[in-house]
Amino acid sequence: MWIQVILVLGFVVVALWDLRSSGGARHQAIRRILLVVFIGLAVFSVLFPSWLTWVAVRLGVGRGADLVLYALVVAFLSFIATTYRRFSTFDRKITALARDLALAEARLQSEESTVRSAGAADRQQARSA
Repeated sequence: MWIQVILVLGFVVVALWDLRSSGGARHQAIRRILLVVFIGLAVFSVLFPSWLTWVAVRLGVGRGADLVLYALVVAFLSFIATTYRRFSTFDRKITALARDLALAEARLQSEESTVRSAGAADRQQARSA
């Protein structure tokens, strides 16, 4: 059936899309365009529900509601994959920041102890003299 081919291709496209690196402004623009298209189709489907059933029948699905369910499964899997990638990126960034902060604090403490030692040595020399 056509719907099986389309769904499998949808899964492959989602997987490939989520595996590639997110490319800044271009990636954001594509996501916004897809969101506007999705909203437009949703509004159109609400206003003309028979249209959705007609499309579903042409694709080999019995009802428009089933077609919506299949599309939502693809969208949900895409959301899960992109959220996982985003959280993984955030985790790596937080780890790097925590490591840099710990090293900076260690350097600062080391410098403070060196300054204290030098100050104590100067006081000791001043007492001796």
